[in-house]
Amino acid sequence: MSVFSRMFQARDKPEEMRRAKDALGGSRFSFFFGSSTSGKPVNERTAMQMTAVYSCVRILSEAVAGLPLHVYHYGKDGSKEKAVEHPLYHLLHDEPNPEMTSFNFRETLMGHLLMYGNAYAQIIRNGKGEVIGLYPLMPAKMTVDRDSRGQLYYLYTKGTEDSPTGEENGQIYLPPEQVLHIPGLGYDGIVGYSPLAMAKNAVGMAIACEEYGAKFFANDAAPGGILEHPGVVKNPDKVRESWNKLFRGSGNSHQIAVLEEGMKYQAIGISPEQAQFLETRKFQINEIARIFRVPPHMVGDLEKSSFSNIEQQSLEFVKYTLEPWLMRWEQSMARRLFSENDKKEYFIRFNVEGLLRGDYQSRMNGYAVARQNGWMSANDIRELENLDRIPAEEGGDLYLVNGAMTKLADAGAFAGRLALADRIGNGGK
Repeated sequence: MSVFSRMFQARDKPEEMRRAKDALGGSRFSFFFGSSTSGKPVNERTAMQMTAVYSCVRILSEAVAGLPLHVYHYGKDGSKEKAVEHPLYHLLHDEPNPEMTSFNFRETLMGHLLMYGNAYAQIIRNGKGEVIGLYPLMPAKMTVDRDSRGQLYYLYTKGTEDSPTGEENGQIYLPPEQVLHIPGLGYDGIVGYSPLAMAKNAVGMAIACEEYGAKFFANDAAPGGILEHPGVVKNPDKVRESWNKLFRGSGNSHQIAVLEEGMKYQAIGISPEQAQFLETRKFQINEIARIFRVPPHMVGDLEKSSFSNIEQQSLEFVKYTLEPWLMRWEQSMARRLFSENDKKEYFIRFNVEGLLRGDYQSRMNGYAVARQNGWMSANDIRELENLDRIPAEEGGDLYLVNGAMTKLADAGAFAGRLALADRIGNGGK
């Protein structure tokens, strides 16, 4: 089946769609890409060549892609259980389409979300309206707009690289029910803005610093200079080219120069230390980590990290960075993939319990408290530690409580019964 076999060509959409007036400003995010104040072009490709940007995008994309994703069913008693038989369970947990695994699909869409501020996937349904496939769509080719009645619709610019079916290229109209749209932060609540585009000056400065450092070391880590001649040089360009050919670049380092006719070499410029080059590069790494709200130690900056606070920073990463993204995913998928009836009975959740686990000793102490106070059984604990269950007949599902604990009102009742029994045993004395 072609990815676009269930779409309509733009020429086939209703007339009022072609006359749309109320455009969404957020869908014009490409306006923000381009040259930065530093003079360096910033777009999704140049930004990903920065190690800090690549690291942040990779960390968040792999984190979302690697988490267990399940469809759950509400139980009658308020409990929840995995809805393995639901058609969406296999699509979200294993294979959203015959070409991709669930990990690759989520990693791709999360990368789009971080670079473009929006993630799109085409929803393929069967005759019953059930979802049978999800295919990623490039955000740069998508436009979100409103028709004359104020209804949302999507226009996707299809190219030959999208589908090898030989169909005609051009704009394709997609109604909202055929698009899984996960928006990032935006002004209108419908379309998100690209973090890279909004912070292009910070990224552009990082690109400029890296390029400056590369050129500096390509010039043998030496500043520029002046060839001083006591007379008049007839062909200065030729002298300059000859000098650069012999002495410029790290491959020509430590060459011995021979100067004739009273010519002198005088170095000019300032050293990287004076220009605080290294400090600037380090600050830009933290600036990029701040854009994506990723702890610096996760992108290799351990200057302010230690064994005592890295674990806390990792927990804060899950709570304050990862969870908001997961909420966007869960709510967008439930809103668009479930029918109205299914929304009352099913929900979608990422499992982040593995990321929130502390060190071994802390986990054991927590399990001991839970076990002794009766709100976790041995099997509950073993499942969290990925251990085999203890058979029920051997007590694996028992909930125990410490016998020394009792209600405050009954605190003296047991002592009173003991005193009464003692008096009876002594003949009532």
